[in-house]
Amino acid sequence: MSAENKPEGKMDMQAMAEVCQKLATPGDPHKLLARMAGSWNTRTKCWMDPSQPPMESTGTSQQRMILGGRFLQQDFTGDMMGSPFSGIGNAGYDNHTRKYVSTWMDSMGTGIHFFEGTAGADGRTITQTSRYDHPVLGPIQWRTVTRVVDDDTFVFEMYSTPKGGKEDKVMEITYARQRS
Repeated sequence: MSAENKPEGKMDMQAMAEVCQKLATPGDPHKLLARMAGSWNTRTKCWMDPSQPPMESTGTSQQRMILGGRFLQQDFTGDMMGSPFSGIGNAGYDNHTRKYVSTWMDSMGTGIHFFEGTAGADGRTITQTSRYDHPVLGPIQWRTVTRVVDDDTFVFEMYSTPKGGKEDKVMEITYARQRS
């Protein structure tokens, strides 16, 4: 419930419980996240310098819906810049703010990254942003785009904009559903 729609004055406990229950009920945005549940093979491209070819690597990702279909949890393993890499992400849709929200943490750092954003009109694309204080480059804004191509493929792209700089694509991961 947005601030402009909040009732004035006191709300009785029953009415409050009904609002909270409605906001806690998974809906269509959660179904989009559920399309990405499963076991995936990944192909990653990373650009350290946009004028150079990307570094490429492979990995796997296990993704499952948790907490009654409210959140998508990801466990990722692979390599990054020639070293073993693992990461854990959680994504959801907040019915209250009407935004997709997610967190990411990995073996290349000690921080937890927070993202939020919206879905595209196509109903298959989620765009989110995050701010990060890079230890060498300073403040950076990230923009991610997750696009469900079909039931067996989705693509994650990450773009980086340093303070006062221009946006560059820094990563692309293509997820292909594993076949039994």
